[in-house]
Amino acid sequence: MTTIYYNPRCSKSRQGLALLEESGKEFEIIKYLDGNITIKELEAIISKLDIKPIDLVRKNEAIWKSDYKGKTLSDKKIIEAMVANPKLIERPIVINGNKAVVGRPPQTILNII
Repeated sequence: MTTIYYNPRCSKSRQGLALLEESGKEFEIIKYLDGNITIKELEAIISKLDIKPIDLVRKNEAIWKSDYKGKTLSDKKIIEAMVANPKLIERPIVINGNKAVVGRPPQTILNII
């Protein structure tokens, strides 16, 4: 089952969702801004993406700039910051089995579906 971590207010998320709809394959939508992402879930996503937690952070968000920028943070603290402030998570994220991509640009989603 394919899953998209989705923010309806984000144009890249909407474009990614459109690609999944066009694929005709079944998928699940998770609106992660609703605060339902856990530390364990985010750790699993980061592992599938094969990136460092800092690489999933939206560094231009005001909350990042005011509360975290310039500080030395462990991977654990960065993940905790993203779970506490889901707006910091880059989007959309699409997972298909053990593969995952950040859909920026949205066409990268086509590599795993």
